[in-house]
Amino acid sequence: MKTLHHKEKEQFKKLFGQEGIDRFEDRLRVLEVLLQIEGHPTVSEVHQRLADEGAALDADFVRETLKLMCQLGFARRSRFGNAEVHYEPLHLGQHHDHMICTKCRRIYEFQSDPLETLQIKIAEAHGFHLLQHRVEFYGICAECLKERIDRMPLDMARPGERLTIINFTGGAGARMRLMTMGLRVGDSVEVITNINEGQIALALENRRLVIGRGLAQKILVRPDRAKPGRPLSHNAED
Repeated sequence: MKTLHHKEKEQFKKLFGQEGIDRFEDRLRVLEVLLQIEGHPTVSEVHQRLADEGAALDADFVRETLKLMCQLGFARRSRFGNAEVHYEPLHLGQHHDHMICTKCRRIYEFQSDPLETLQIKIAEAHGFHLLQHRVEFYGICAECLKERIDRMPLDMARPGERLTIINFTGGAGARMRLMTMGLRVGDSVEVITNINEGQIALALENRRLVIGRGLAQKILVRPDRAKPGRPLSHNAED
C-alpha cells in the first residue's frame, strides 16, 4: 500500500503541475490525508484531520481540492442513501463495491469476482456494453445486529427490514383499526419507508399499507433475520 500511495503522489505532482494548479503543496497535503484515512471521509472529516496535523486550510479550499481530485481521477465522490457526500481514493486497476449500514452509517468495502462476472453476463444478455458499474447494499451490519432488540415498536424499524408482528398494544379501537387493515399477530411485513416522522409504508405480501406513527407505536414487532428484505434503492453518484 505504501508503494501504491507513493505512485499516486508522484502522478499527482506531475498532473497537477502540468495543469498549473495553484497552492500545489497544500493540495498535496489534502491528497496525503485522504490516502491516510483509507475510508470514505466527508469534507469535514478531511478538514479536521488536516487541522489535527497542523495544516491551517479552510474547509472551502479542502472541498475545492477534493473536487479537483475527482475531476483528474485521483478520488471518487459518493452520496450513500442521500447522506452527506463522501470521498475515497481512486486507485487505478482496482474496483470494489459497498455495503452501507442504515443504522450506524458505516460503509464497508467488498470485492467479489463472482459478482463482477455476473454483472458482465447480465449486461451481455441484454446487449448492453458495460462501461462501469456500482453496487450498493443497504442493511444492518453485524455489530448493529448484536445491539438490535428482539421486541420493539414498529416505528423504530428501518426501511428494508422484514418483521414479524408479535403483539398489539393500546385499546380496543386501535386493535380494531389494525385488524380492519388486515394486520394480524404472526404476519410478516416489510418496511418500505420510515423517515422518523409522519406515516410509515409497509408491504404485506403484495399489498401496501400506510400507517400513522401513533398507530405504529402500538404494533410490537420482532426483526425477522431469517428473511432479509429486498434492496429498496440504489443511489447513483451525485
